[in-house]
Amino acid sequence: MKKICFAAIAVAFLSACNHPQPMATGADILTSNLDTTVKPNEDFFHFANGGWIKKNPIPADETRWGIGSLVKEELYSRLRHINEEALKAGATKGVDQQIADFWYSGMDTVSIEKKGIEPLRDELNAINALKTPKDVMNQAAHMHTYGSNVLFGEGVQQDAKSSDVMAYVMWQGGIGLPERDYYFNTDPITTAVREAYPKYITTILTLSGIDSTLASKKATAIIALETKLAKASRKLENLRDPYANYNKIAIGDLKKLSPGIDWPGVLKQIGVTHVDSVIVGQPEFYKELDHILATEKMETLKDYLTFHLVQSFASDLSTPFVAANFNFYGKLLLGAKEERPRWKRVLDAEEDAIGEALGQLFVREYFNENAKKRYTIMVEGIRTAFKARIQKLDWMTDSTKQKALHKLSTVRPKVGYPDKWKDFSALKIDRGPYALNVMRGNQWWNQYNLNKLGKPVNRDEWDMTPQTYNAYYNPSNNEIVLPAGQFTVPGKVDTELDDALVYGYTAASTIGHEITHGFDDEGRQFDEKGNLKNWWSKTDEQQFNQRTQPLINQFNNMVVVDTLHINGKASLGENLADLGGILLGLDAFKQTETYKKGEKINGYTPLQRFFQGYALGWMLQIRKEQLAAQLMSDVHAPAQYRVNGPFPNVPEFYDAYNVKPGDKMYLADSLRVHLW
Repeated sequence: MKKICFAAIAVAFLSACNHPQPMATGADILTSNLDTTVKPNEDFFHFANGGWIKKNPIPADETRWGIGSLVKEELYSRLRHINEEALKAGATKGVDQQIADFWYSGMDTVSIEKKGIEPLRDELNAINALKTPKDVMNQAAHMHTYGSNVLFGEGVQQDAKSSDVMAYVMWQGGIGLPERDYYFNTDPITTAVREAYPKYITTILTLSGIDSTLASKKATAIIALETKLAKASRKLENLRDPYANYNKIAIGDLKKLSPGIDWPGVLKQIGVTHVDSVIVGQPEFYKELDHILATEKMETLKDYLTFHLVQSFASDLSTPFVAANFNFYGKLLLGAKEERPRWKRVLDAEEDAIGEALGQLFVREYFNENAKKRYTIMVEGIRTAFKARIQKLDWMTDSTKQKALHKLSTVRPKVGYPDKWKDFSALKIDRGPYALNVMRGNQWWNQYNLNKLGKPVNRDEWDMTPQTYNAYYNPSNNEIVLPAGQFTVPGKVDTELDDALVYGYTAASTIGHEITHGFDDEGRQFDEKGNLKNWWSKTDEQQFNQRTQPLINQFNNMVVVDTLHINGKASLGENLADLGGILLGLDAFKQTETYKKGEKINGYTPLQRFFQGYALGWMLQIRKEQLAAQLMSDVHAPAQYRVNGPFPNVPEFYDAYNVKPGDKMYLADSLRVHLW
């Protein structure tokens, strides 16, 4: 599986929502953000970021607000400009035509309001005509092709045990709440979400033309069905074991899991060809799915499909559907106060549909080759630092150490943007119904991925667009992917950034973080070619587990909101990558002239600014509701704890800020992590 990790990034675009402004371009972003009423040895996150947080409350249409938001505001501004210029140009073919027509259809509110649910009418009629469980599965398979992933999850990935092969993978899914524990946990926040879910389903069904009283009864039955699916699903932390979630099964043998399901027919309906076996993540889920199809009322199965069809595209339909979807998923679940502006929502949908087409225009105008060179060099500095650390390890055996060094040497960095762009010429985008453009975009991606089956793996492909504020490590390719959007700092051009800031902000929180993922609790189980293969000795495995247990313990003890705490085991990979990234970024920074000279900037040493630069990457405030949702469904710890959590395990942090026993940021050496 791919590691998707959040880092930081750019200048705010002033919209009608009165979003807060970043600091002036000439200011030192690090010292401008400080809250000097907070001591760094007590709460470093709020010391480094508290000044900005106090001045910039979360806008009503957002559920979180921080440096990444400022970056995304700049990216939105740039992408809006690209779309509006494409619309003016009036191209009749090619990327410019697709971008212009997608934008036009998404912003054509007159047509969207007039059509209401009609863009989905053919699919609703197809669901209404279903007669048997076999019909239901065939319709579900068809719905998967255009982005409504009902009843189960599936897709195309590299085979974890044979990385040169693209495999078809099936996993648990089909629920409408973010994660299986929402159906069972009894804390007040989760309970409130679960109790509101029937009303949301009722609203969607009523808007779809069903009598409200009948819709309420149908909602109860739909939730009962989803609860069965959730009960058969594995918990978040149990999905992190790559061996336990790898079960290769011949297509003909799927009937042993689900005797009542015609899997060859279902897979054909989805478009799966050129494979004779599939990888099933959670076999027990498919046994229960078979039971549900055999025992559930046909009416409930059809109602379930109807609800999920409409809610999948609710945000692309007329205002009543958009409002219902926002009130549940945006307002209740995530805590947003207002819906985001339409133009931003259209850009988000366009990013999903033809983001790499946008990326071609984006890098042409906004990404500097000198910046790409700077960060490419930085990657090699991080690699050198990690090599030195592995060589000095006293707990790893020589044999495993040599394999680790070899894997490290073969990590492939991708910086900025792909060398070859995807071809979207077969994707039909027009000025017709917006929801159909979104649906066809999903169909294009479904077919694009299915076409990979039976063909050599394309290791040059990117799974993020250049304008993305994010990065990832892909264990199957043993690669780190660093989009251009990831390197931006609000209000600054790259040449204005001192090395201390950049090495904390980018080298540690992004580059070092992603490389460390190749050696975290999951990534370490893949070899240098990207295959799931145990290359560790038993002694090394035991040492690794013993040395990472303190980090699990540290995060388990962090209570974040009400009674909800961080899941130290589920978040271990990200926490290890954060800590490893800081150590590697610091090692690489120590080789620079900036560090060696030790000259202060605005009263702070290079070492102090390194830690402040790292904290800048996590400058974020978040609504209580989204925080609760994140704790239950995300393997990343909340931003504050990605600063205050790893720092007490870094020896140089104690020197930089004179941290002593009794300080809140102090951790006894016996309780610290000693891994890399």
